[in-house]
Amino acid sequence: MSTANLDAADLAAALAAPGLIREDVMDTVYNLDEGIPTPLTDMARSDSFSNVYSEWTEDDLTAVDITNAVVDGADASGNDTKVGLRVGNRAQLSDKVVRISHTSESIDTIGRIGTMAYQTAKRLMDLRRDLEAIACGRQASVADDGSTVAGKTAGLGAWIATNTDYGANGGAAGGFDSSTKLVDAPVAGDGRALTWEGVRTQIEAIYNAGGFPSTLMSVPGVIKRINNFLFSTAGAPYRAAPTANVQGSSPATQTAQGYISVVLSDFGISLTLVDNRLQQVYDSGDGTAVDVADVFILDPAYIGMSYLFGYRNDEIAKTGHADNRLLSTQWMTKVYREDAHANIADIIPTSAVTAS
Repeated sequence: MSTANLDAADLAAALAAPGLIREDVMDTVYNLDEGIPTPLTDMARSDSFSNVYSEWTEDDLTAVDITNAVVDGADASGNDTKVGLRVGNRAQLSDKVVRISHTSESIDTIGRIGTMAYQTAKRLMDLRRDLEAIACGRQASVADDGSTVAGKTAGLGAWIATNTDYGANGGAAGGFDSSTKLVDAPVAGDGRALTWEGVRTQIEAIYNAGGFPSTLMSVPGVIKRINNFLFSTAGAPYRAAPTANVQGSSPATQTAQGYISVVLSDFGISLTLVDNRLQQVYDSGDGTAVDVADVFILDPAYIGMSYLFGYRNDEIAKTGHADNRLLSTQWMTKVYREDAHANIADIIPTSAVTAS
């Protein structure tokens, strides 16, 4: 102890740490990632199903017949009747478990982080984030066998099989298999840079099929580099050239324009650029794998997040001095028309976007 005066160091050193000084801890828990949105879940339609395998029907008009001319008074012949195609997906049961002891529920914890209410709310957020990441992933569908194999729902990356662009050396789409009633996983190709001509090609394919894509979604690195491309001279003739700065509250305050949220593309189609922080990268098919990502061009009218039951909060049996909760949902992605979307796969998020 100091001979001059009793100071803070003396108090901190008294007895065992932390001594005689009360802890100064803010009664707030700062959570950085709880504000991260779930773009696919938010844009998709919400519906329900009543069986762990749910089907729907795709149908189209017949092709235009430019030889359609018949003789006046002729008898009717032929049969132009057409039936649709049944496709489907498997349900997936996802859950989180919360276990809170009676003591931790009762004591005064920082930000009430030890309480059942706090933990339940946060784990429900976790569950919603899990669903988002799975739904925009490349997972194949799997049938639940009721024993050791859990049911899995196919994600967007597995569903889209018609309008696709994969990297070289083995990259291939998955898609619905009518013989197995399963959606197969895609195969990754070599990693490569995104080209704007590739985006335009897929928009044209969707448009010709009858779709109206309104969203381009990928990981943040890809969206950032699309912005860089569209602001640069390399992006000509598509580059964005702002005519004026956005003025602030005084002549000394201005806002620089460095982000593009909507691109007006071919056929008058407006594409909203959406960066999805929950969408995952995956290994490319290169000999030495690199992180790559899917670039989705989507018509949200043909995507659904479907639920057998919504988010449940069930009390489960006590096994001692604790309360237990099971948070769960039974769900699936429904891609009502996979050809209303496109997937440009195997894109390296750190590579600059080029014109072609």
